[in-house]
Amino acid sequence: MSLKEEALLLHRKFRGKIATSVKVPLKTQRDLVLAYTPGVAEVSREIARNRNSVFDYTSKGNSVAIVTDGSRVLGLGNLGPEAALPVMEGKAALFKAFGDVDALPLCLSTQDAEKIVGVVKAISPGFGGINLEDIETPKVLEIKQRLIQELEIPVFHDDGDGTAVVTLAGLINALKVVGKSFEEATFTIAGAGSAGYEIARILHRVGARKIIVVDSRGIIRRGRKEGMNRFKEELAKITNPENITGQLEDALRGADVFIGVSAVPGLLRGEMIKTMAEDPIIFALTNPEPEILPEEALRAGARVVATGSSQFPNQANNLLVFPGFFRGLLDSRAKSVTEEMKIAAAEAIAGMVGGKLGPQRILPRAVDKKIARRVAAAVAKTAKR
Repeated sequence: MSLKEEALLLHRKFRGKIATSVKVPLKTQRDLVLAYTPGVAEVSREIARNRNSVFDYTSKGNSVAIVTDGSRVLGLGNLGPEAALPVMEGKAALFKAFGDVDALPLCLSTQDAEKIVGVVKAISPGFGGINLEDIETPKVLEIKQRLIQELEIPVFHDDGDGTAVVTLAGLINALKVVGKSFEEATFTIAGAGSAGYEIARILHRVGARKIIVVDSRGIIRRGRKEGMNRFKEELAKITNPENITGQLEDALRGADVFIGVSAVPGLLRGEMIKTMAEDPIIFALTNPEPEILPEEALRAGARVVATGSSQFPNQANNLLVFPGFFRGLLDSRAKSVTEEMKIAAAEAIAGMVGGKLGPQRILPRAVDKKIARRVAAAVAKTAKR
């Protein structure tokens, strides 16, 4: 069967990928008395007396809402909430399998930012964290900032925050392979959506100063008027120190690292890599088709190549991040996500490679369930500190 046929058959056979389960016995009359009425009334009274005890007596402390409006599903575009549901179910299944986190897909029938914020605030009492997913940029950044300000539980945007963490993890090791540092290297980021925005910010946080971000209008710089928004204005302040102009080709000349989060397959060409610095690093992360195929990048002189695809070595997959990250947030009862937590998570992931580090191995394999435990411990330790 083709991939399409096999995937459709799997989802039709099981009617989705997730289901609810019951954790307590419900076999006897006494079981019902304790789990439901009248026993449950005592639990409600206790929580009413001490609101924070909801984490001890209910599933809130292990529950995450995966919120989407379907406006940017994978790399496929605005497909709507129904078409987003299988992706969110998959995310929920990975949360459970790798982090033992109970996640619930919430696919909303509105694409209005104000209404999305209102819905998430309204349902937040039942969850210990919020994961925003597959919402178009810059709207999702506006939503995220509002929710961070107005909620008492952590808000994480996997397309942005998760991608930034796994990219940083890969770069920690890729730079070791080529003998360069964050402070010395020049980074060119293709794509100024949520992923490009968060990657630029985390690189700046760890000491990178030579960062250039390119969008569909060209290099982002101070004073540019076309296609700007307040998030790109923020990028203009912390990137492009020489305030150069031009397109991707101009940004790549002499660069040490290319990071592609452009949603444009084939954007990067071999001749462009040849203009980069010695031992260039290529992170072509657009899915399902990268900005350049690894074999073409290697032929053009790339020393290290990573993609978002499991078909190739060095898969920079957010599965390395979000199950363990939320496990750590929930275990520590964190109220927010910090840059220090993200950096700690990236360092934990990078450290999993150990002595196997090399051009073909800068990241651990996503199926290794020990990763989530390491990330959780790093996030929880940082949260408590």
